[in-house]
Amino acid sequence: MQKILIANRGEIALRIINTCHEMGIETVAVYSEADKDSLFVKKATYAFCIGEAPVNKSYLKTDVILEIAKKEAVDGIHPGYGFNSENADFARAVKKAGIIFIGPDPETIELMGDKIVSRRTMMAAGVPVVPGSEDGTSTIEEASKLAESMGYPVMLKASGGGGGIGMVRCENEQALAKSFESTKARAKAYFGSDEVFVEKYIENARHVEVQIFGDHHGQIVHLFERDCSIQRRHQKVVEESPSPFLSENGKRKMYDTALQAAAAVNYKNAGTIEFIVDEKENFYFLEMNTRLQVEHPVTEQITGLDLVKWQILVAQDEKLPLLQTDIKSSGHSIEFRLYAEDPISFLPSPGKIELFEWNSFHGVRVDPGYESGSIVTPFYDPMIAKCIIHGETRNDAIVKASEFFNELKIEGIKTNAPLFYEILKDPEFQKGNYSTSFLTQKSFIAD
Repeated sequence: MQKILIANRGEIALRIINTCHEMGIETVAVYSEADKDSLFVKKATYAFCIGEAPVNKSYLKTDVILEIAKKEAVDGIHPGYGFNSENADFARAVKKAGIIFIGPDPETIELMGDKIVSRRTMMAAGVPVVPGSEDGTSTIEEASKLAESMGYPVMLKASGGGGGIGMVRCENEQALAKSFESTKARAKAYFGSDEVFVEKYIENARHVEVQIFGDHHGQIVHLFERDCSIQRRHQKVVEESPSPFLSENGKRKMYDTALQAAAAVNYKNAGTIEFIVDEKENFYFLEMNTRLQVEHPVTEQITGLDLVKWQILVAQDEKLPLLQTDIKSSGHSIEFRLYAEDPISFLPSPGKIELFEWNSFHGVRVDPGYESGSIVTPFYDPMIAKCIIHGETRNDAIVKASEFFNELKIEGIKTNAPLFYEILKDPEFQKGNYSTSFLTQKSFIAD
């Protein structure tokens, strides 16, 4: 490929652009009116405005994106994450236009995008799943029966959802009744279907995922695990690798299961198999993310590999650059998602970033979406940057991360950086002793 269009914005668009330019590939950025002065627009080889600030008038306008792609004679389109990255119809439209979609097959995206269908697929492949409903439901009566049969607490989830959207923990029948209609409404608003399903809630759980990669020549590999258990309201905040919780035997079992899951759908390109893990290291399939993850730099830091480069190579029908036995892990990496938001309420804090500077010492990587003078608008996800710290050991990474945030300068808006100070100095976090409820248990955030 000689020219690639990035159908996204912010830090992920800039991150993809950087790899493309290192590979000698020209880039085409598409942007909304609100993003006209953004870093990714400045860095791209070519850039075109595609509409007004609201995503349905810009970044989700498939016809306009494809019109620009054809006019610019691009070879491929990279969807990044979010927006159209897991939209099978978008992927089909790209392929129909004779352009390479840099991601998995549309059929795989569609298959794994429905929680009920993906669950059945994994069960048929022998992959362990969390006890839960076999089908989606739209009635409180069915949901109550299911919850009663498996025992409280349970989790309500949008059948077509992902990324923590449309998930509600219910401690008892009253909580289920209270949350059911609002969960349906949210599922309908975000995913086009009001179907939900009921799943057993795993107490003191860990959220661990395995990065997988497949090519068009039958090879599928894993690139180790990431522990994503530090979350607020089911949204990941801090991710690290290796997991400080899993034993070596537990990791090997999880890798094998992830490869088994990927093979069951003949997976191609970058993907992630997500698991929920109990206190005894029993793990269960949660979902497959058919895209690059926000936390992919964690894996890049421990392997020394460029996953976006791998995506491009696989998309143009090349074999995976390495065999499983050649992929090695070194040191420890932790990623922090720096957001423009109030560190207590977590409400977005849009505005002008008067100053944004950091100390780039050994082991520090920052993937920014903004710079000093940038405006964080209220229209999009308020992530400012991904801050990834790598050390020889986990303790080394924690010490470096503490130093990084002590020296980080960001002025003009509120950010969640103070939360990272608290997490890093917490004794339980330092020991790797945490679950998905860590932030609420520590009262860092409200439940």
